[in-house]
Amino acid sequence: MRVTTGTLLPEVLRPFAQGADHVDVKTVESAATLREFLAALLSYQPAWMTALYGVRAGFVRLLGMRQHGMPRPQHLRPEDIPMTPGSAALFFTVRHAEEEHVWVVSATDQHLDATLAVVMEPGGGPRRRFHVVTLVHYRNWAGPVYFNVIRPFHHLVVGAMARSAARAPGPA
Repeated sequence: MRVTTGTLLPEVLRPFAQGADHVDVKTVESAATLREFLAALLSYQPAWMTALYGVRAGFVRLLGMRQHGMPRPQHLRPEDIPMTPGSAALFFTVRHAEEEHVWVVSATDQHLDATLAVVMEPGGGPRRRFHVVTLVHYRNWAGPVYFNVIRPFHHLVVGAMARSAARAPGPA
């Protein structure tokens, strides 16, 4: 299982990416359905990731930004994944969803807008390719300061989430 980073975006994501200050794509293969992959992706929060959230909380306060609490580990099931635009998905809002193809969510803060998308490539066979896409738009001076400090951790966290989700069991 490999994670790659690239910048080619599917057509459906281009409107969300327009003017983005940061774009990255992690690609993995899995036998999971889109919902199984998403549930595993959003449920992944080992202790080291929780510790990073704690460090992040201090950094956010240092920049004078508000902290919205510490994300708690959750165990989501495929049927828990909302597909209706406007629905809440943890601290994200669903922006666009197509069953078994694409899921786009976003979170807005005072310093940046972050979009997370998961695109499942169509294809036959037991394994499918999933692209986990991060799009960031800075809103003020704190956006690039914040994101450039956390960027190495972002790559570590999203890559680990994608690899963990790739191990989700596929359909029975």
